[in-house]
Amino acid sequence: MKLDDIKKLHQKKYRAELGCFLVEGEHLILELQKAAKTNPLLAAATLYASDSYGEVETDFELLRISDKHMQKISDTKSPQGIVAVVPMSAVAAPLKTADEKHTIYLHEIQDPGNLGTILRTLAWFGGFKCVLSPSSVDPYNPKVVRASMGAIFHVPIELDISLPTLQTRFDAFACLDTAGTALSAPQFSRHQCFVFGNEARGVPREQLAELGAESFSIQGNGVLESLNLATAVNMCAYELNRSLNL
Repeated sequence: MKLDDIKKLHQKKYRAELGCFLVEGEHLILELQKAAKTNPLLAAATLYASDSYGEVETDFELLRISDKHMQKISDTKSPQGIVAVVPMSAVAAPLKTADEKHTIYLHEIQDPGNLGTILRTLAWFGGFKCVLSPSSVDPYNPKVVRASMGAIFHVPIELDISLPTLQTRFDAFACLDTAGTALSAPQFSRHQCFVFGNEARGVPREQLAELGAESFSIQGNGVLESLNLATAVNMCAYELNRSLNL
């Protein structure tokens, strides 16, 4: 891929056009190499290292470029000197559906940091799929990729799935509500799809009603009205993992 095309991968429309996304920095490259051992589709990734970068031990195709060119394609102010171009198809669903326990559906989530943190949690517990609605933040956005700390290579992702279409895929839906049943209730883990809404607007109640979603609550004693979205998903994922391992 030409360097000018790599630079374009900072923009969503070109990621969609070229079918690739950027991974930058030593930690993420190490996670990419680790994930490639169990996901052969990732073997198509290409590494680019600057001339001043040290030795690189890798099975990926490796191309050396000048420090000036590295600065040009980097998404950070202080490049670490190594980036990878990764095919989006290598991390998209239906990878790893054999051990999938639950689906996390995110409705119009907007914050890259939230999505990256959620992916990191889902990868930690394992067995989750992440499904994103239309108008959600792009999971291949460099900010999401960095925030995921490599989790994006381990969690299968579906894009642009509208909420009503889930009725044909799942029989039991759950959502969060301050007046819902306690999260620790046994029936929480029996649901298949867990719906979380936009950071400010949540999920349209009429759509949740059409799905027959059962409401659950993260009980607290504070004065705030709500939790951060990523925190709420993290707590739900923990409870699901705990329940399944009792």
